[in-house]
Amino acid sequence: MPVHVLYVAPFYSANILQCLDALVSLPDVRIGLITHEPETTLPERYRGRVVGHYQVRDCLDAEQLIAAGKAFQAGWGRVDRLIGFLEQMQTPLSIARDKLGIPGMTEAVARNFREKNRMKAKLREAGLPVARQALIGSAEDARSFVREVGYPIVLKPPAGLGSRATVRATDDESLASALAELFVTPSNPAQAEEFVRGEEHTFETVTIQGKPVWHSSSYYLPGPLQVLENPWIQYCVLLPREQLQPHAQTFRALNVRALQALGIGTALTHMEWFLRADGSMVISEVAARPPGVHLMPMMGLCHGVDMWQKWAELMVFDRFEAPPRQFAAGTAFFRGQGPGQMVRAVEGLAEAQELAGAWVVDRKLPKVGQPRASGYEGEGYALVKGETTEEVVNALRGLVSSVRVVLG
Repeated sequence: MPVHVLYVAPFYSANILQCLDALVSLPDVRIGLITHEPETTLPERYRGRVVGHYQVRDCLDAEQLIAAGKAFQAGWGRVDRLIGFLEQMQTPLSIARDKLGIPGMTEAVARNFREKNRMKAKLREAGLPVARQALIGSAEDARSFVREVGYPIVLKPPAGLGSRATVRATDDESLASALAELFVTPSNPAQAEEFVRGEEHTFETVTIQGKPVWHSSSYYLPGPLQVLENPWIQYCVLLPREQLQPHAQTFRALNVRALQALGIGTALTHMEWFLRADGSMVISEVAARPPGVHLMPMMGLCHGVDMWQKWAELMVFDRFEAPPRQFAAGTAFFRGQGPGQMVRAVEGLAEAQELAGAWVVDRKLPKVGQPRASGYEGEGYALVKGETTEEVVNALRGLVSSVRVVLG
């Protein structure tokens, strides 16, 4: 009997279609699509492979997802899975699952991951190391928090997406600017946290019905907040040849306890955490969705698999298998320098090719005339793979020290 799967895909972006490719390739699965796009825009390669379509105006509106789910239940007789990987959709997806009686992450668990103040409270109650935090709705709330923890502090939306819209305040003046930038009010509060100094890492975990079955950890070089504050920085993400280096192996127990405290069932999760100079560890936050910053293709390269295919199998069949890690991988992000809004020149490509070209396996180079990127990932990237961590580190160093994207 086939598994009936509804996949929520607001737009046909590269990642969303890559995931859809994985889903339609699964055996004994019927795929229905819930999307903002009309049926006529579905790419030709999915005709006959996607066997149902329902257009909505807003995939973040749980009521519209419920209406779509009811239509599929009426037509198919049942729906076994309702899935989507974008972080913003996790709460409405969970509300729809609860209402429709579809197995998967519930609303209560989804809110543990999406609402950062609630997340930190759950982790703290479980005795886990997290930065001190508070939900603030006014300038006085912010000043009271500063009196408790001191400067610097970090402010972000309570349901933020990674490091986007994250601001650091180092004194009263920058605090006032941060409050204005985030437009903090009682009806639009912000998450305030003490600033943690240390190496920043990720920790990816595959959990099946509450049991962790696979782990991976990476480095941010440098950390995302420093990148956001310094638009000129070229930065990298490194996935070592060793699947869990000693510091990550030590952190593993904290990761497992945190996921249990938040109530995870079956998911690939993405946690960010700090390793302080004294060896202590602090959990930053965790998302119940696949990681960004090219970690999905990097993990696939290291293990010789398609990680989107593995994610699809996990979410549809509650199974995950991957061969041992055989390689290291990394991504260098090329970010424009200067005040302009368009790429005027791309320098150092020949030198970068000489230093690192042998290890580059995928790239999207900045092009003269393209607009300045709106996100912190920059105007282009190069993905590298090597047999050792040292090879990959040297290749990344060669790329970011050579390539310069000039805006004008």
